[in-house]
Amino acid sequence: MARETIKHFHRLRNTNSQKDSFLSTHNISVFASLTLSLSLEMETNATVAINISDDLYGLSGTKSDPRDLPEPDVHIVTCDALRIPAHSSILASVSPVLENIIDRPRKHRSSERVIPITGVPNDAVLAFLRFLYSSRCTEEHMEKYGIHLLALSHVYLVPQLKHRCIKELGQRLTIENVVDVLQLAKMCDAADLYLKCLKLVANHFKAVENTEGWKFLQDHDPWLELDILQFIDETASRKKKTRKLREEQRLYLQLSEAMECLEHICKEGCTSVGPYDMEPGHNRGPCSKFSTCQGLQLLIQHFATCKRRVNGGCLRCKRMWQLLRLHSSMCDQPDSCRVPLCRQFKLKMQQEKKKDDARWKLLVRKVVSAKTISSLSLPKRKREEELGETRSSHGIRTFRL
Repeated sequence: MARETIKHFHRLRNTNSQKDSFLSTHNISVFASLTLSLSLEMETNATVAINISDDLYGLSGTKSDPRDLPEPDVHIVTCDALRIPAHSSILASVSPVLENIIDRPRKHRSSERVIPITGVPNDAVLAFLRFLYSSRCTEEHMEKYGIHLLALSHVYLVPQLKHRCIKELGQRLTIENVVDVLQLAKMCDAADLYLKCLKLVANHFKAVENTEGWKFLQDHDPWLELDILQFIDETASRKKKTRKLREEQRLYLQLSEAMECLEHICKEGCTSVGPYDMEPGHNRGPCSKFSTCQGLQLLIQHFATCKRRVNGGCLRCKRMWQLLRLHSSMCDQPDSCRVPLCRQFKLKMQQEKKKDDARWKLLVRKVVSAKTISSLSLPKRKREEELGETRSSHGIRTFRL
């Protein structure tokens, strides 16, 4: 029945767009008011009347008594010719669209006011009418007729009911109904619900593609199908880009840690490598300060003994040269720095009057940024301890690019 409602709105849009070219294809409320106003004075001999009861307007359990209401002066007719008595004053006070329909002049003053509401089940119309009277809607009605109530609330401009439907439908989305809800959300200008449906379709497209709702969409709204496929493609591209950025950030964090580890080895010494004027430590276990410490020590040992690095034929030595150069580019105290070749790299650049190329500067900036972000992500107490150690030993350092 939900797809019948969607078909009804498609027909409504197509019919009115042919009659009035100035109308927007998404303004369903205007379409509905124009279409419904054509039948304000219809004869109702073939309709079935419904009696007034305590539960008709959903007033049971409230302070309002249906017996205190005046006599009904308007009838709502459903698609199954069910006539529901109503009060024009209440309808007009809740819905500006119904007010516009009620206030339209009639051909004959003696003719009965009739408002046809078609395209939805009778019970959905009754649930909608109960909300207009009592501002309440049961969970059972919302579960059964949430899609229809969303359409009616949009057509007749009842924002309170529309917000309730958007919230409830968003919580009840499934693989089977997501396409139906998505189509109606677009026609009803429910942007949040529309986006939520798109995300569900994108995350479970293989399953959604096999549903009846998707086949219905392909037959009746190919443009929306194209929008969905484009959204899925853009989502995949964003995920790929985000994954690439995370991998790059992880690499910059590793380089930042390697710079800290290099200073740690050259200043304090570690398990197997340390300054030449410092005795090796007695602790031969793995270093617990940095995860890259052991690998960097092995790289330094290889760099010190490799014979191929003179001719530039060793890849491991090239990596060590790059790490030393990166440290020199980041270090702001080359005169007192104990990392090998730090001062020599800076002097060489000054002598040759050659600045770092743009890509190298970008790498340095990214590593420094990663180091800053990493330090900010540490717990506050740990940051204070590290800051205190830095002040007591070396003073506060700043990085200049």
